[in-house]
Amino acid sequence: MKLLWLLLMAAVAARAEPWRFASGARQTALVELYTSEGCSSCPPAERWLAGLRDEPGLWHDFVPVAFHVNYWDNLGWPDRFASRQFTQRQYDLAGSWNGGSVYTPCFVRDGAEWHPSSVPGASDTIAGLFAVSYDPASGHCRVKFLRAEKSPGNYDVHVALLGGGLSSNVTAGENEGETLRHEFVALALIDAPMQSDGAAATAELMLPQPKTNDATRRALAAWSRAAANSRRCKRLADGCNKPIF
Repeated sequence: MKLLWLLLMAAVAARAEPWRFASGARQTALVELYTSEGCSSCPPAERWLAGLRDEPGLWHDFVPVAFHVNYWDNLGWPDRFASRQFTQRQYDLAGSWNGGSVYTPCFVRDGAEWHPSSVPGASDTIAGLFAVSYDPASGHCRVKFLRAEKSPGNYDVHVALLGGGLSSNVTAGENEGETLRHEFVALALIDAPMQSDGAAATAELMLPQPKTNDATRRALAAWSRAAANSRRCKRLADGCNKPIF
């Protein structure tokens, strides 16, 4: 089943007070990279992803997220950003396009396998309005989605804490001797169904605390998609906070 995505992204400073932001109504692209510090083919893909920091469409036309998978961890180098959760996410996505296997580096755009040749551009499609509040101290997150007129149905929400300015000195495995630098790394992720009340859908979640605290830049990404029993979905972009990535 092909899945299209609703998306909101806002980048904010790593501060103690709650983060609050709201989106514009345009769709945007969710660009995922499945990667590993143990994979020698991954650094070029990560450099391409990191280069999106300099693109004017960042956060508005597209949002990058790097998910580190753990199936390389037993081949010489345990990736400190990897998790079984992110590996399962890649398997679930590959299953949706009938992929027979998973691999790194693997790019995914809006839920579909993708081989980037250019940076995603702007969309004119209107999806609705997203609002998010997040307390970094407790991990509590509240999401509200005001759907566009032609956006009925049930939705799931996904919230990820991202980190940038990260690096690792690799001493084993395929990248032994390399210093790997990372941007847009998923440090924590939570998924939940949204509760619908007329034109609005809401969710309250507890985002796990990240295992690493050395990111010099932080961001919160929240996106939604139609629930599994629906084939119609849109993507939602932000139009709010100035990014610090």
